[in-house]
Amino acid sequence: MYTQQDLELLHEKEISQDQIDTQLNYFVKGFPYLSIIAPASVGKGIMKVGEKEEKRYLDAWQDFLNSGKKVTKFVPASGAASRMFKDLFAFLTTDYDVPSTPFEKAFFGGIQQFAFFGPLDEACKNLFGKDVEALCQEGRYKEVVSALLDAGGMDYGNLPKGLLLFHKYPEGNRTPVGEHLTEGTYYARNKAGEVDVHFTVSPEHKEMFELLVAARKLSYEFKLGAAFSVSYSIQKPSTDTIAVDMNNEPFRNEDGSLLFRPAGHGALIENLNDIDSDVIFIKNIDNVIPDRLKEDEARYKKLLAGVLVTMQQRTHAYLDRLESGDAAADELAEMLAFTENELLISHPGEFASEEELKKYLKRKLDRPFRVCGMVKNQGEPGGGPFIAVNPDGTASPQILESSQIDKNDPAAMEAFRNGSHFNPVDVVCGVKCNHGNKYNLTKFVDRNTGFISYKSKNGKELKALELPGLWNGAMSNWNTIFVEVPVSTFNPVKTVNDLLRPEHQ
Repeated sequence: MYTQQDLELLHEKEISQDQIDTQLNYFVKGFPYLSIIAPASVGKGIMKVGEKEEKRYLDAWQDFLNSGKKVTKFVPASGAASRMFKDLFAFLTTDYDVPSTPFEKAFFGGIQQFAFFGPLDEACKNLFGKDVEALCQEGRYKEVVSALLDAGGMDYGNLPKGLLLFHKYPEGNRTPVGEHLTEGTYYARNKAGEVDVHFTVSPEHKEMFELLVAARKLSYEFKLGAAFSVSYSIQKPSTDTIAVDMNNEPFRNEDGSLLFRPAGHGALIENLNDIDSDVIFIKNIDNVIPDRLKEDEARYKKLLAGVLVTMQQRTHAYLDRLESGDAAADELAEMLAFTENELLISHPGEFASEEELKKYLKRKLDRPFRVCGMVKNQGEPGGGPFIAVNPDGTASPQILESSQIDKNDPAAMEAFRNGSHFNPVDVVCGVKCNHGNKYNLTKFVDRNTGFISYKSKNGKELKALELPGLWNGAMSNWNTIFVEVPVSTFNPVKTVNDLLRPEHQ
C-alpha cells in the first residue's frame, strides 16, 4: 500500500504506519457521538462566585504567585488573519468600485479609527502617491484595500493576527502580541517580577514574532516594571493527519505523494505538554483589550486561577491521604462527596469494597485540573459547557462542539441549543501532580472525540481528520470546573470591523 516515497515522508514527519492505519480507520467508521446528560448552567455545573468567596480565591492566587511556583501564559497564535478580511477580499473582486455593503461602508466610514491607519496612509502614499483620503475622494477605494492586504503594501491579508496593529496608544500602537505581554503583568507576574509567555506560531512567521518582541521587549519591561521570558513553538509535523479521497483512500498530490494536513488546535496538546510550569493560562491571540479595560478583566483571570489552586490543593491533600494507605472510612466518604458535589463527577452503581472505592478515587483525582470561564450565551459561535457521559460510564463537565453532537438525536440537539453559556477559551490549567511532577498530558486525551471535515485540493474533494480539540477532547479526562465570568471578558476580533467596537477603541 505504501510506496518508498510514502515511507520516507512518514519517517520525516515521525509518523508511524500504525498511526496512519488508525486514522484511516476513523474515516471508515467515523467518530462516536458524545452522550449529553444536560447543558451546564449556574448552580447545575457552573459555579457563580459571590463577593465573600471571591476575596478568598483572589488571596489564594496571590499567595500562589508569592510561593515561587512557575506560571505561564500560553497563547495559540498561528492563525492567519485572512478570515478577518474576508469581506474586503470579496470587495476587491466585485464589479463595483464604491463601498456598497454595510460591512464595506462601516470599514471606510471608520477607517481613521483603526490603529493601522497611519501605516496604511503611508503605504498608500508610497504605492499610489496619494493618501487614503485623497484616494477615497477619487473613488479609488480598492487601491486602499489593496495597500492594506497585498504583499506590495502592508500584507495584512497574509500575516497572522498576532502581528497586526489592534489598539491605539500615545506611545505607539500595539499588536495582540504586545497586549498579551502587557496583560500577563496583571495576573501572571511572579514574586520576582517575571512574566512567562509562550506563543504557538506557524513556521513561516516565527522569525517575525521574534523580531517584533525583540524590538518592543525592553520598552515594555521598562514601562511595566517586569521581566519578560518569551518562548515560541510550532505545531509538530508528527501531529499532522492524513487526508483521504471520497472513497476513503489516501489522497495523493499531483506528484503522487501522500497529503497530510495540520489537524486543528487539538494538536497543540503536544506543545502544552512541553511547557514545564505549575499553572498555565490559555487564551486566544485575538481576545485582547486596551489597557483601560485590563484591570477588570484581570480580576476574573485571578479569580479563575484562585479557584484552580484552591481546588487542586484539596485534591492533592486527598491523594496524599489515599497514598498513605490509612485513610479512614469517613475520609473516603468526604473524598467521594468532593468528586460528586464539587467536581461534578457522577458514577454508576455502588462500590463492591473499600479497596475498589480507593482505586476509583485515585483514578478520578490523580489527573490534570482546569478551571474554565464561561460567559452567558450571546449567540457567538463556539463550544459550550455540558455534563456528558465518559467512556467509563461516569459523567463529568465537558466542553463540547457541535460536531460532537448527533444531529439526528432530537434530545441531544435540544440540549445543545438550550445551553445558557458558551466557552470563550478562557482556561487556567494545573498540570502537576501532588508530588510536583508534570503530568503527561497526552495520556488524558479522548482520541474518539475528533471529527471529519470536507475540504478540496486542486479542485478535488477530500476528507480531513481533525484531532480532538485542545479544550474539548484533548482535555476530556481532566478534572474540570466551570465558573461564570462576565461577557466583558470576551472581546475577540473575528473581522476587521470588530476593531471599531467600543471595547477596542
